[in-house]
Amino acid sequence: MLRRLLLLLVFLAPTHAFAQYELTVEPYVFETGDGRTVDAELGRFRVPENRSIEGGRMIELAFVRFPTTNPNPGPPIVYLAGGPGGSGSGTARGSRFDLFQSLRSVADVIAFDQRGTGLSAQLPDCPHRLTPPLAAEDSRATWTQAAIETIQACAAHWDSLGVDLSAYTTQESADDLNALREVLNADQIALWAISYGTHLGLSAIRRHPDAIARAVLAGVEGPDHTLKLPSHQQTLLERIAAIDAERSPESTFLADIALVLDRLREAPHSVDVPTESGSVRLLIGAFDVQALTAGMLGSPDLSLYLPGMFAQMRDGEFGSVAHWMLRFKSDSSIGAMSAAMDAASGASPERLARIAWEADRTLLGDAINFPANVMAEALGVPDLGDGFRSPILSDVPVLFISGTLDGRTAPENADEVRAGFSRHAHLLLEGAGHSDPLFLSTPLILDRMQTFLSGAMVDSETIAVALPERTP
Repeated sequence: MLRRLLLLLVFLAPTHAFAQYELTVEPYVFETGDGRTVDAELGRFRVPENRSIEGGRMIELAFVRFPTTNPNPGPPIVYLAGGPGGSGSGTARGSRFDLFQSLRSVADVIAFDQRGTGLSAQLPDCPHRLTPPLAAEDSRATWTQAAIETIQACAAHWDSLGVDLSAYTTQESADDLNALREVLNADQIALWAISYGTHLGLSAIRRHPDAIARAVLAGVEGPDHTLKLPSHQQTLLERIAAIDAERSPESTFLADIALVLDRLREAPHSVDVPTESGSVRLLIGAFDVQALTAGMLGSPDLSLYLPGMFAQMRDGEFGSVAHWMLRFKSDSSIGAMSAAMDAASGASPERLARIAWEADRTLLGDAINFPANVMAEALGVPDLGDGFRSPILSDVPVLFISGTLDGRTAPENADEVRAGFSRHAHLLLEGAGHSDPLFLSTPLILDRMQTFLSGAMVDSETIAVALPERTP
């Protein structure tokens, strides 16, 4: 109890930074989704919503602090969730809770809720939902038009409520991180990030290099990686084909994809899908299958279904894919924070040209980028510019973590980004997909993270992780 009171007194000391950001900290019983609890601290502070507007609106940001168990701790470790739109506190309530607690042996661990997420001030929901076409002859054109109209309707709704979408950019969030460092009364912070969180972490390293002690970046999304490369999807399909060939020597996975897509380009397949209220008619075209497949490539738990799924379609059986497709095409909401962040980050002209060139030469084309590829113009958010997307050169030590079966943030992303870092290591997880496997697929990952975050460098290495036992 005495230690907690002393810590609170330190947090609440009247410094210039604290007065500026109006920090409050209170004891907090943190509860996980499965009912476990741990004593923590809930902090709230205020920052400018749009730093380009002098005297503009202030917004509240929140964080949960798990105090360190180390008598000589390193810089606070700040977790940056992916998405964009994920929250640090929400992540800590789930499967990574034990990881948060284990890292307390190194330093305080901060579950940070980025602007517009979690316990931080929220943006209003959009009442308009994206409804994909279920039986359109030209699914791509119809779906694209529906996305544009929905995004424009959401933008008008938020504008009518006075929401400043231009304030929800990765650069503003990077400056929020520096404000967090100040309210923590820390000379530096360490970053622990995944997916979009690495995009944010890299921006913070560029904008506030002296504030970042070191960083663990898993599932790397570099400054110009918001839109994905079709060639990375193609490489992943080839890796899955190799795995399937080891399990089934007669596998014809890649040929099956090409055959099925050619047939669907000639004539979409019509199928009636039973539902609780009757049935729904689906018209399944090539773009539908490309988009569904791209969506399933995030993790081996789903992507290793694909060889069997395409073999069924090759043989004219669409029952299984129709059920997947109906779920995939359910109505979806559009979040203000996540939409604005991605739209502002955008893509360089070189990236757009490369995507267009690769799309015609790969099986899935640019389906992975839908609807992000129509988001920016429809939303009307100012682009951060090519300076934001330029390569980063830095001496900040970084541990990069990638999975060879990650269909969202390919290992090649980390290779590209780490070329600009003078001190780095790369853990390549053979057989790991996106999200949890990048941290939880083997205890060796936590061991390397603890060593690195304690101040030592680790070696680059390839670590094999277990695949699902069989291809469904």
